This record gives sequence, structure tokens and C-alpha cells, in this order.
Amino acid sequence: MTSATVGTPGSPRRYLHSLWLLTARDLKVRYATSALGYLWSVLDPLVMSGIYWFVFTQIFNRGVGENPYIVFLITALLPWVWFNAAVSDFTRAFNKDARLVRSTSIPRSIWVNRIVLSKGIEFLCSLPVLIGFAVFAGAHAGWGLLWFPLAVLLQAMLLVGLGLIVAPLCVLWADLERTTRLVLRALFYASPVIYGVKDLPGAFADLAVINPLAGIFTLYRVGFFPDQWDTAAVVGSACVSVLVLVLGVLVFRRLEPAVLKEL
Repeated sequence: MTSATVGTPGSPRRYLHSLWLLTARDLKVRYATSALGYLWSVLDPLVMSGIYWFVFTQIFNRGVGENPYIVFLITALLPWVWFNAAVSDFTRAFNKDARLVRSTSIPRSIWVNRIVLSKGIEFLCSLPVLIGFAVFAGAHAGWGLLWFPLAVLLQAMLLVGLGLIVAPLCVLWADLERTTRLVLRALFYASPVIYGVKDLPGAFADLAVINPLAGIFTLYRVGFFPDQWDTAAVVGSACVSVLVLVLGVLVFRRLEPAVLKEL
């Protein structure tokens, strides 16, 4: 393929072409040796949803969320898996392909963006599972589904910003990889996955505004559960996502020379 086809070096067209090639490579490597293939992208959230559904509906009297609870869970667990998988991969984004990162002339941010894109594609490919459960459980879809693309956009912005911060820091301080895993575990329970923002009491509802996942998960849910809408959480998520993206760009530009030296 000629350079004229994919654009001149340093051009946005060349960047996007390289981004797609790296993303396609990641997806092929992930599923090439897998017998279950696509099912792996949905198995984790399905197992988690099944466990929480059983615990909170068959063992304990559930006081959070809405019915059908399985749909309530899946609408947040699917984007959580995207978030969790991407942030986990950020910790190894540069070390995994250190030689290529050092030698390439492509902007190094592409090693973060390809993770966001590949995990995002897996997320979108898992949506038929949500649709299937919604139909089976009798969930009613409404106008709130129009907010779904905004939720995807905000989550992508948030992830890119976090990636531009986490990826270089993990090269400079290796212990941050384990720290990130611990933070993700705590963040799962601090985010409205098994409960909704509306279920939080008192000051905890106010604190949810600074958690960008609270508003993002709300946007995913309102298509099936309109009562979950929370303006403060949504506005807070939008502001924090933009702020994290800007901060990520600034941090990455400052740390990139040190990262290349370390690699």
C-alpha cells in the first residue's frame, strides 16, 4: 500500500490508518487461538451479572436497582468491563511493545488509543447480549436510548485521558501496575454497577458527582430505566471526562521523553 493511499507521515489520515492496523492486530491476536472467540467478550460480564442477580434476588431481599434486575446489571457491567480491561492494559501499554514504541515515528499516544478502540469494539460487539436479555426479561426501551452514543463518547474520552496518564507512569514506576489493580477493585464498588445513583444515601449521592462513571452508567441505563436519570451525575461526568482528557494530554507530553529513555 503506497503512502499516498494512507496519507503523508504525521498526517491524521496516516495516524488513523496505523491506529486501525494496530487495533485489528490486537483483536486477531486475542481471538486467533481462542475456541470460544467472541463469547469471551461477553462471558465475564454475563457470569458477574448472574452471580449478582442470584445473590440479590434469590438469597437476599434486594433494596437497590430496578426490575428487571438482570438488565439493570448488564447495562452497567458491559461498559465496566470495557473500562476495567482498558485501564488494566494501560499499565502494560508501552512495556509490551517497547522496541516498536522506541523505533516508530507514529505519535506514541497511539499505543493508548489502540487499547481504547479495541476494547471499545469488544464492548459494542457485546451489546446483542444486552438486547437479548432486555427482550427476554421484558424491559421497555424508551427515548433515553438516544443518550447511549453520548455515554460511549464520554467513556472513550475518559479512557484516553486516563491512558495517557497511567501508561507512562507505569513505565517510570512499575509498582503502579499493582496499585492500579487495587484501585480498580475499589472503584467497582464505588461506582453504580450493582446499584444506581438514586440508591445512594445522603452525602454519598453528592460524592457520586465526582465519579465520572456514575453519570456515564446513568446514560447507559436511562434507555431502559428512565427514573435513573440524575442531572448532577451526568454533568459531573461530562466535566470530569473532559478535564481528565486535557490533563492526560498535558501529562503525556511532559513524560514522553522520560518514558522513551526508560524503555
